[in-house]
Amino acid sequence: MNAPEPALATAPQYLVCEGNEAAALAVALARPDMVSVYPITPQSSLVEHVAKLIADGRMDAEIVDAEGEHSVLSVLQGGALAGARTYTATCGPGLAFMFEPYVRTPGMRLPIVMSLVTRDGITPQSVWGGHQDAMTVREAGWVQIYCETVQEVLDTTLMAFRIAEHRDVMLPVNICLDGNYLSYGAARVTLPAQADVDAFLGDRDVNWHAALDPLRPMAVDPLTGGSSGNGPASFVRYRKGQCRGMHNALRVITEVHADFAARFGRDWAPLLETYRMDDAEFALMTLGSMTGAAKDAVDEARADGVRVGIIKLKTFSPFPLDALLPELSRIRALGVVDRSVAFRWNCGPMYQETLGALYRSGRRIPVASFIGGLAGADITVAHFHRVIAHTQALRDDHVADEPIWLNEHD
Repeated sequence: MNAPEPALATAPQYLVCEGNEAAALAVALARPDMVSVYPITPQSSLVEHVAKLIADGRMDAEIVDAEGEHSVLSVLQGGALAGARTYTATCGPGLAFMFEPYVRTPGMRLPIVMSLVTRDGITPQSVWGGHQDAMTVREAGWVQIYCETVQEVLDTTLMAFRIAEHRDVMLPVNICLDGNYLSYGAARVTLPAQADVDAFLGDRDVNWHAALDPLRPMAVDPLTGGSSGNGPASFVRYRKGQCRGMHNALRVITEVHADFAARFGRDWAPLLETYRMDDAEFALMTLGSMTGAAKDAVDEARADGVRVGIIKLKTFSPFPLDALLPELSRIRALGVVDRSVAFRWNCGPMYQETLGALYRSGRRIPVASFIGGLAGADITVAHFHRVIAHTQALRDDHVADEPIWLNEHD
């Protein structure tokens, strides 16, 4: 389709596009200096859209078509160290291939923005959506923000640059969009005017942090720890700074979302969203695009007098503990629906994190782990009715010791 030219738009534009194209248009509006790309399903069309925007002169950025994902992120590290605004996208095996530079990026405090078009594991063979790739790297030090809709993909991508480059954060950000369901799903979106985005992002100044400038020489990523001259104290100082930046991100994400809502009129929940939780006796927890089906199921259950609500996490890393605890304190049972697995615990990763949150709160309520949507499978309204029924039984002290696999017999 022929989308409006973002760099020339003087007023908001309206179009229908898929999630991958929405992400690419947002990147163009953010005016990055450098992008590096390598296609992989279901991310491929995203970087194809980026490349076309640059080729058509609608996006003024240096593009590096690298020979693989390891080189993609290595190239961007150099660009970020020189003060450039940088962007890329990947998923699945591509993320695995870039693992070495991926884990180095937050340690160097480089504000690279990357769309992660989430995909399930590669064995047994699958090229379809799931959250396994993103959950596998959840402790690598990147901020992870998940999207439910195509419009949210566009808007969150814009916000990600401001979050990453904030002086109190200076960490890379993954915008996670569900492979297939959002990457190829088309919807009507509002494309902001370029001048409005420029005003929202403001003047960028990251050169105070690290810049490869011959007039200001510095060492980048020096050897620390062990018996080296710098000693372990330097390593501890770096790690403590990373943790502080990650914790600061919760505040910055909230502030940036509030400013975005004031400027553009779209008020996305920054850390988590609640749905029909005011008088809920028990709740479901969701992540990403599955939430629409969950809302339909909750509406139908409410019509039958069942007092159930939804807690949708948007920011997964850093984990929004303080925002989540008040919601957990009001309910008697919780059903957590994951689209990936935590192999060591035989459950879903979000379920695992929620148990930790409940321990911190001192509150004990029954919680069940539901695993569904693997390898691109649908999580339907009917599946969520099963989740509601099982979680309602939990409220009455029927404890689930094993995860419930939603698509096992589909």
